[in-house]
Amino acid sequence: MSSHSHAVVWIDHREARVFHFDAEQAEHLVVHPHNHHKTHLHHKAGSIGSGHVKEDHDFLQHVAQAISDASAILITGPGGEKTALVKHIEAHMPSLKGKVKGVQPLDHPTDGELLAHARKFFAADHQMPPRMT
Repeated sequence: MSSHSHAVVWIDHREARVFHFDAEQAEHLVVHPHNHHKTHLHHKAGSIGSGHVKEDHDFLQHVAQAISDASAILITGPGGEKTALVKHIEAHMPSLKGKVKGVQPLDHPTDGELLAHARKFFAADHQMPPRMT
């Protein structure tokens, strides 16, 4: 996707917001599951089953491909989809696993807040040069 070496993903069951970035610039991509209206079920009392839908592997694969050219990746999100993405990477794109530098819970940030959080994360880890002023 880009020449930027860092990527951050915010993912839930409805979308994945992907940023490739460096200290100065960023590129943004949004990935949606093909059946996004069917990916969230609520448990109905008295029914059989957990009320959860199987993971959308096509969605997770598209997200993994969107970050595959990054050298350092931060995965964030409010629920379990971030863990599902990590498991998908481990199972289907193991060469990408070592690039994942963190997995963090993060509620619903704006794009600007997400990017600022990711830059701070990588700066604290000494993996990103400081911004030039």
